[in-house]
Amino acid sequence: MKSVSANFHQLTSIERRATFSLAAIIALRMLGLFMIFPVLILYQGQLEGATEFTIGVAIAIYGLTQAVLQIPFGMLSDRYGRKPVIVGGLSLFVLGSVVAACSSSIWGIIAGRVLQGGGAIAAAVLALTADLTREEVRTKSLAIIGMSIGLAVTLAFILGPVLNRLIGLSGIFWVTAALALSGILIVLYFVPTPESSHFHRDTEPVPEQFVKVIKDAQLMRLNLGILLLHAIFAACVPLAFPLILQQVFKLHSHHHWWVYIPVLSLSVLIMVPMIIIGEKFRRMKQVFIAAVLLVMAVELGFYMSYTHQVLVFLLMVLFFSAFNFLEAALPSLVSKTAPPESKGTAMGVYSTTQYFGTFVGGSLGGWVLSVYRIPGIFVFCMLLSGVWLLAALTMKNPRYLTTQLLNVGVVSESEARQLVMQLTAVQGVAEAVVMADEGVAYLKVDAKALDEQALFAYSKSG
Repeated sequence: MKSVSANFHQLTSIERRATFSLAAIIALRMLGLFMIFPVLILYQGQLEGATEFTIGVAIAIYGLTQAVLQIPFGMLSDRYGRKPVIVGGLSLFVLGSVVAACSSSIWGIIAGRVLQGGGAIAAAVLALTADLTREEVRTKSLAIIGMSIGLAVTLAFILGPVLNRLIGLSGIFWVTAALALSGILIVLYFVPTPESSHFHRDTEPVPEQFVKVIKDAQLMRLNLGILLLHAIFAACVPLAFPLILQQVFKLHSHHHWWVYIPVLSLSVLIMVPMIIIGEKFRRMKQVFIAAVLLVMAVELGFYMSYTHQVLVFLLMVLFFSAFNFLEAALPSLVSKTAPPESKGTAMGVYSTTQYFGTFVGGSLGGWVLSVYRIPGIFVFCMLLSGVWLLAALTMKNPRYLTTQLLNVGVVSESEARQLVMQLTAVQGVAEAVVMADEGVAYLKVDAKALDEQALFAYSKSG
């Protein structure tokens, strides 16, 4: 098998600049959103109106506005431009951070978090990424942006407790505002301006495809999975874990990172082999179901042993291992399952359910905590993971195919039909859809069997 020229696989200088600057914008926003996760529950009784339930709402409410607005924001960026929408969303995020920073009650913080979630720029950022990258390297750019999100969330659990000690909750929100302002400067002065902006069905939803995607039983199982995963995360991590670290480990809040650093580090060491077994050895369904089962078992373990330090530490490692694996596996499975021309729509629905899951988990988790205390949280999460396990058991084995885009140039309808036959004849290409007016071929390929030389002979890039 001959390898295709590096020209198709390497990011150009402009693509690197675009990718890393856009990744920085998303990471700064996520860092700001998550820094209060490890500390806010510790303020119950210290802020006006701060109960377990209202704190749960404050933590999770951004997910509701994000879920409602992310697809509309993406569509607005098609009409009014990517950068204006991103700057507008970040400005709204700054406003929400300032509102929360100036508030002495939980109600002001809830209002601020609503505004923060209203700055739903993710879809617009992905669309701008598509404008600034070639089809052949876009997956690599999106992967870099995805990794930046994971790093930002990890850093938030370390910085949140430390900043809380140094500058308090209000100070964290002022830092969050500063991070969003930095994002605006990056948009204005570092992100390249595309020569042209147009619709990309691999990163943006097609309204006409919503019904088709929602009716797909396999995709809906995955959407249910991400909803339940983030509901479990929002109930456990910001509500139960800080209280356990305070009450069981006897740690002051600014020392909670002593636990989070080794827990998160060890979880990565466990997660990586899980991904290798699932992808390289093509045992994804088995490993996926095992991870869901592990979440349920961990929740049971927490319920039975949450007052034992060593067991809690080990259970936290296993929880984050399973969470990180599932967080990485689910979008990959959506990409494998969705028709090649419907990937953007499928991912849009997936992201919406993900944010809604955060809202559901945080809000209901706060209520459960107020009524049934810490053990109730783990029973709640165990029930959610049980529902998920039933759905996961009936999922089909995924096809080990990846989405590949190819710039074929604008062609006529008859040429597009002929090109589909030619592309599907290439070794390793399982499906091909050519959008004549876009000049893009959307492919499903088996990366292990793909004849890259033959495939990229049809590319008009480079």
